[in-house]
Amino acid sequence: MKTPASNCPLCPRLAAFRAENRAAFPDWHNAPVESFGPISARLLVVGLAPGLRGANRTARPFTGDFAGDLLYPTLADHGFTFGAFAARADARADDGLEMVDCRIANAVRCVPPENRPTTSEFKACLPFLTAEMAAMPRLAVILALGKGAHDQVLRATGALPLSARRFGHGAEHDLPNGLILADSYHCSRYNTNTGRLTPAMFDSVVAAVRARLGDAG
Repeated sequence: MKTPASNCPLCPRLAAFRAENRAAFPDWHNAPVESFGPISARLLVVGLAPGLRGANRTARPFTGDFAGDLLYPTLADHGFTFGAFAARADARADDGLEMVDCRIANAVRCVPPENRPTTSEFKACLPFLTAEMAAMPRLAVILALGKGAHDQVLRATGALPLSARRFGHGAEHDLPNGLILADSYHCSRYNTNTGRLTPAMFDSVVAAVRARLGDAG
């Protein structure tokens, strides 16, 4: 499966930001973040990009940031994880948490300044998501966290134009390759603090995904 190198040069802005962070925080991961969970999973959760003090620090998606504090417990409630998740204060990639029939990836694999990838950065990283999805033999449902992830999944699956399947919290879309794309607002601190996304709203989306998949496979 095609994955970015630790010094991936495809996005000059992200490479420069990575170099700045390596100098400022030499003990952090500061590299493209690998996906987390079994390649045999039927569910792929796609986020936007690593958080500066989250996955960019810990080397595991949604580990060390506010979003993970909602994502992982909700996945656990519906049987998609096993073991204890170390939240922000104790976040680390070796906490023993295991994914069950679920894998987590990001649309853009390196941390972007202000958490905002550019159009060219989405385009440069698209082959990695496309290759990952192709390598998942049992993939059935993709859960996109936010419009950026939603659009990147549509590009990866060739489900164009984007306007034919608009992002909407709680929406589900049939894709040409037989997959289901489910949408949720991103479980970011901004969305949860403003009430745009509540724990109950996020739980309802994950519950619907669980219902589609049935018991863990």
